[in-house]
Amino acid sequence: MITIPSAPAEQKTVLENISWSTFETLLQETGANRGSRFAYDQGILEIMTPLWEHEGYKCSLGNFIFVLAEELGIEIKSAGSTTLKQPGLNKGIEPDNCYYIQNESLMRGKTKLDLNTDPPPDLAIEIDTTNSSVNKAGIYAALGVSELWRYNGRILQFYQLNDDSYVEQKFSRAFPLISAVSITEFLEKSKTSGEMALLKSFRIWLREQLPNH
Repeated sequence: MITIPSAPAEQKTVLENISWSTFETLLQETGANRGSRFAYDQGILEIMTPLWEHEGYKCSLGNFIFVLAEELGIEIKSAGSTTLKQPGLNKGIEPDNCYYIQNESLMRGKTKLDLNTDPPPDLAIEIDTTNSSVNKAGIYAALGVSELWRYNGRILQFYQLNDDSYVEQKFSRAFPLISAVSITEFLEKSKTSGEMALLKSFRIWLREQLPNH
C-alpha cells in the first residue's frame, strides 16, 4: 500500500534580528492585501503563508462564530486579520480572524484600530498546524486579548487570559454555551461535509443546546 503524505496547511519563514522599524516598513510596503501574515516578537519575524487546508479551517470557524452570534443574539464586530501591535511591547501579530464581542459597542463605526487607545479584540483565532517559531500565545497575552482559540488541524483548544498568561478552558468566555470538544467535532465534519450542510447541522445542534429549546 502506498502512503501519500498530507500536504502542509501553511508555509513559514523566520527572520531574526529584525528591528521594529523594519517590521513597520514591511507592513506598510506589503499592504493589507498580501497573502501572508506576520507575527513579530522582539526581533523575530515569522511570515506565514496560509494554504488551502488552513484557509478552510479558518472559514469554518468564522462561519460557526457568525451562527453562534446570530442564534444567541450577540452583536459582534469582525476585525479579520487586522494587525495587532504595540511598539512599547515590541510585539505584533496578525490573527487568522479576530472579533470584538464584549467590547463590540466601543468599536462600532470605527475605521482604524489603535491599541494605544482602543481595547484589544475579545477573541482571536489561530490556525496553527505546524510549530511556530514565535510564542504567539505570549504575543496575544501581552496585547491583552482576553480569549484565544487555537486549532492544530485535529484539536481545538480554548484559552482565557488570566493575569498575563492563558489558561485552557473547556468552555468559551464569549460563547459560554459551547465547548471546545463540540466545535472540534464540527471541524472534523468540515473535512468531509459541504459547507452549507455543515452550517445547517451546526445550527440545528446549537438550537438544541439553547435553554428554551
